[in-house]
Amino acid sequence: MATTDGTTIIGESILISGSLAGDEDLTVRGRVEGTLTLTRTLVVEPTGMVKAEVQVKNCIIAGIVVGNVTASESVEITREGRMVGDIAAPRVIIVDGASFRGRIDMGEVDVGSERRLQGASPRAAAPARPTLRPAPARAPQRGEAKKAEAPAAQPVRPSAPPAPVAMGSVKRKVIVKTKK
Repeated sequence: MATTDGTTIIGESILISGSLAGDEDLTVRGRVEGTLTLTRTLVVEPTGMVKAEVQVKNCIIAGIVVGNVTASESVEITREGRMVGDIAAPRVIIVDGASFRGRIDMGEVDVGSERRLQGASPRAAAPARPTLRPAPARAPQRGEAKKAEAPAAQPVRPSAPPAPVAMGSVKRKVIVKTKK
């Protein structure tokens, strides 16, 4: 079914199996299986299901898509959308509540030319590591004996990466003694 605005609609009771190609927008309310190639936008509505390798300009998924989607402009998975497969597009939008399982490729990033433009070496581009500073000294409280001062903390060496720490693996025991 074609509408007056140049959009083709595949109705809820329709199943298309095979290769589908076109130069206009396509709205899927039924099922499409096979390959789908469009020069315009594919819209999979909540009742729609696409099991295909998809190549389009834009793709909006509010239904179910199983297969890889390659878009020249963008892919959007709405709150109702469900997708299993890989996405290759320069712009990908996954709305909160959407379901997606697969990989996303948003194009190549040329890190080397970015560093040349900045005139920085790979070491200079790395974030600076924090250095340790000694805690400020405090005056002893009433009833406390003056403790021997600890030596100042040494700065972190830039060549040694920090040791990984798993959440919850650091435990401290605090013992409070009172005079009787």
